[in-house]
Amino acid sequence: MVAPTVPELEVMGAFNAGATVYRDQVILLVRISERCKVEPGGIGVPLYRFEDSRSRLEIARFKHGDPDVQLKDTRGVVYKGIDYLSTLSTIRVARSADGINFSVDAQPLLYPCTPSEQYGCEDARVVKIEGEYYINYTAISRDGWATALCTTQDFKSVFRKGIIFYPPNKDVCLFPEKIRGRYWALHRPHNEGFGKPSIWISSSPNLLDWGEHQCLIRPRNNEWERIKIGGGAAPIKTDKGWLEICHGKGDNSVYYLFTLLLDLEDPARVVARGEKPFLAPEEDYETSGFFPNIVFSNGLVERPNGEIYLYYGACDETTNLIITSVDELLADLNT
Repeated sequence: MVAPTVPELEVMGAFNAGATVYRDQVILLVRISERCKVEPGGIGVPLYRFEDSRSRLEIARFKHGDPDVQLKDTRGVVYKGIDYLSTLSTIRVARSADGINFSVDAQPLLYPCTPSEQYGCEDARVVKIEGEYYINYTAISRDGWATALCTTQDFKSVFRKGIIFYPPNKDVCLFPEKIRGRYWALHRPHNEGFGKPSIWISSSPNLLDWGEHQCLIRPRNNEWERIKIGGGAAPIKTDKGWLEICHGKGDNSVYYLFTLLLDLEDPARVVARGEKPFLAPEEDYETSGFFPNIVFSNGLVERPNGEIYLYYGACDETTNLIITSVDELLADLNT
């Protein structure tokens, strides 16, 4: 079991982990979701306050029956017209020698330090580029969700770079090397009005300033992804192209995992796209939970024996593992 950050909170889930290898250890950057312990007659909301360049965790408390309090979906609390989240997520480091048995740090590596993160840090991705580890994550606040970037050399401290994709934008995954002299990233703006949330691709000279934005793929009109799609972990370089694991949200709000292949020299060109999902919610822990019928991956590692350890979250509660290979994933594309 994962211990709560402070005694007033309880852990609801450990899921959606970014993954990498550091000094022969598999490192997971696990999203830890916590909520206030149930109190008779009241609702507690964890959030951070910011003063004098410091942040501190506080509990906002509301009374049941208060006409200014409204509850919406499984996480939303509205008080006097202001949205809050009943759960707060931070990112902790989990370490393993074999990629299967992990120990989880007691305190978070990433937690709200600026107002743009007031409601939490979620769904970290991590990639090693030119000898340095880059971590991007979703920053949540009353202004929506944005994507922030930081770096680390030891997974004990981070150097924050700030927001790189402003709200609403998430599901950002960085390519592990420059292509034609530029850095590249997949991301997912939240379309409103025309269109549906789709996977976009952009490039940058420095990983901070992004341009050349273009829509890469859109949701297809099928049962697995007609609502929205998004990227996962950093793409894997193969001899056939950049292999990406992406997700789709389809009918009845069920999530699935798909494969996608992009050109090595021009990642804005789609080589192949999985026609059907290779992973769907089937097991009890994938179909029943905090958010049922969700499988979601933003972390994988390539092992020395050629296996791919694909880590995925289920129901916004647990972190799970699939052991596969590049060949098996490419076969799903019929390349």
